[in-house]
Amino acid sequence: MPLTDTAVRQAKPADKDFTLTDGSGLSLFVATNGTKSWHFRFSWLGKQPRMSLGTYPEISLKDARELRDQARGLVAKGVDPRAKRREEKHQASALAMNTFEAVANEWHAFKAPRMVVSASGGSAQARFYLDKDLIPVLGKIPIADVKRSDVLAALRRIEKRGALNSARKCRSWLNEIFRYGMVSGYLDINPASDLDIVAQQEPPVRHNPMLVRSELKEFFDVLQASTAAAYVKCAIRILWLTGVRTTELRNATIDQVDLEVGLWSIPPDAVKQLKKRVRRQSKEDEVPPYLVPLSRQAVEEMRKVHQLTGGYRLLIAGRNDPRQPISNNTVNSALKRMGYEGRLTGHGIRASISTALNEMGYNGDWVEAQLSHASGSKVRRSYNHAEYVEQRRVMMQEWADYLDSVAAGG
Repeated sequence: MPLTDTAVRQAKPADKDFTLTDGSGLSLFVATNGTKSWHFRFSWLGKQPRMSLGTYPEISLKDARELRDQARGLVAKGVDPRAKRREEKHQASALAMNTFEAVANEWHAFKAPRMVVSASGGSAQARFYLDKDLIPVLGKIPIADVKRSDVLAALRRIEKRGALNSARKCRSWLNEIFRYGMVSGYLDINPASDLDIVAQQEPPVRHNPMLVRSELKEFFDVLQASTAAAYVKCAIRILWLTGVRTTELRNATIDQVDLEVGLWSIPPDAVKQLKKRVRRQSKEDEVPPYLVPLSRQAVEEMRKVHQLTGGYRLLIAGRNDPRQPISNNTVNSALKRMGYEGRLTGHGIRASISTALNEMGYNGDWVEAQLSHASGSKVRRSYNHAEYVEQRRVMMQEWADYLDSVAAGG
């Protein structure tokens, strides 16, 4: 006769363990210590094994019958319900191990080769903010259990300290991490989607300060009188004579420069606008290098600075360790000490050159190629960094002569 809720509730322990049968293999086992457990007995490969379905009252009679019916359904399909339960427990355990930290680290390992690898590149930035802001807040939570409110709370902490640009980057990385987790089968819903709707608005972008042509005479007078180290003055002049980025100058090696021919060949993986193409095309030799024609003045400054810093492999060797480049703050710190804080930066020199050359009537494509810009113009968007070398050689020699004339008071 099937059990009733009353019979199950009123079953009392006895001197010996005993069993109350419900039907279809389900029974209630009552131990001498009063524990009541649900058991399911079934036929499997000529035997009558028994499996536990949980304890009463945590599992009610109704629940136990549902679990029994599920197990009987598996047996009918030729599936051992014990093996099925072990598999589900293993999967649940695996999911519990897939914390946000574990999946975020897995995502970063997968993504890093496709990101810019440098001290300030995307790979290092993502790693920094994961460790600093996201993992400390979300790290221990199983990724399938992370709620939208959890993600928003982590981003609000970043916004609260005013790091709105960092918060924007973290929103993007979080969205990618959860999408990666969904494709990997760790979760079903992305809790980081659409959070830009509630993000604090960033202030307008402040472009690098730059100088116009009428200010160049004063600048070079101040540079000449500056107490900055000679090699730093050379570095600043080379920036003005070539238009390269400070990172490209800092990491330049002497074997990249043909001082006799007057040509600087920068490998594509060292150029900001070429790195993505190198990663996308996989073979570096398929992407042409960034060719920078050098004026007589630029060659002279390069010879001078290489000798001043010891003639090592780097064009400008570091003062403390010749195997390391000069600090990325060297140029900007010198400009500040010269009184140009808020008026000019190393990157602003490039903007100054671009503005001046365009004002002087030079072909815009030559200027773009010389500065290795990624123009928004459809015409210029796909230009080759190795194009217009001879035209640019003439342009940069005339630019160098112009700077000499300005410095001399012409």
